[in-house]
Amino acid sequence: MIVAIASGKGGTGKTTLATNLALVASDAGGSVQYIDCDVEEPNGYIFLRPEISERCEVTVDVPRVDLDRCIGCGQCGEICQYGAIVAIRETVLAFEKLCHSCGGCWRVCPAEAITPAPVKIGEIERGRSRRVGFVSGKLEIGTVTTPALIREVKQTIEPGALTIVDVPPGTSCPVVTALHGVDFALLVTEPTPFGLNDLVLAVELVREMGLAFAVAINRDGIGDDRVERYCEAEGIDVVMHLPDDRRVAELYSKGRMIVEGLPEMSVHFGRLLAYLNTAATQQHASR
Repeated sequence: MIVAIASGKGGTGKTTLATNLALVASDAGGSVQYIDCDVEEPNGYIFLRPEISERCEVTVDVPRVDLDRCIGCGQCGEICQYGAIVAIRETVLAFEKLCHSCGGCWRVCPAEAITPAPVKIGEIERGRSRRVGFVSGKLEIGTVTTPALIREVKQTIEPGALTIVDVPPGTSCPVVTALHGVDFALLVTEPTPFGLNDLVLAVELVREMGLAFAVAINRDGIGDDRVERYCEAEGIDVVMHLPDDRRVAELYSKGRMIVEGLPEMSVHFGRLLAYLNTAATQQHASR
């Protein structure tokens, strides 16, 4: 089963839940893989502290224009939907940061004046944290092709493993890319007005994508019951209430796992894992 841990906003505890769930699931037996798709700000490694065994660069192709061969027809600019290449009189300007690497420009060029050239957009790290397989993407500074790197990170998903995908916060294109193809989405929120506002946006997104999902409330007790009332009205399962506890914040600030520093908290993650196992069984039965 591929489980995405997502949130409508940053700072809700998404990575905290994802890493602790991975550890509890591995203790329960079976193959577990944690994938950090929050490539603009990956921090799962802080808690899992993996031993990295492999690093590889990720590149995408962008256009390189040979002006000596260019005939100025402008077909490259006409096919590009993102304004990444523009023909102006006797020259052609290519803007790498806008390019989505579709390859249209070099395919339509009648003079074969445009060729693809690889540009590094980030790297992928692979390793293990005790019994948990670890994968993390890291976007190159100044690069904006986040979805392309996320797609490459997701290529490392191992069949047969419980894969926990740590999704970027929000509801933007990188989030959609990370959620695409998962079996289940867990939306992490907090019981505050901001938490509810962004939870509503996240719910609209996963419903539009046709994903099975549930909600986990982190820092339970700091706000009011509006998140609970919203979920009840919408028929959404709230499958976890992680209490607001100063000791959890202290562990987080030290980069330590909750279930190791506070073993009594393991019961919350155990119940979450049981719910996910039941959801997986139901999905398999319906196929």
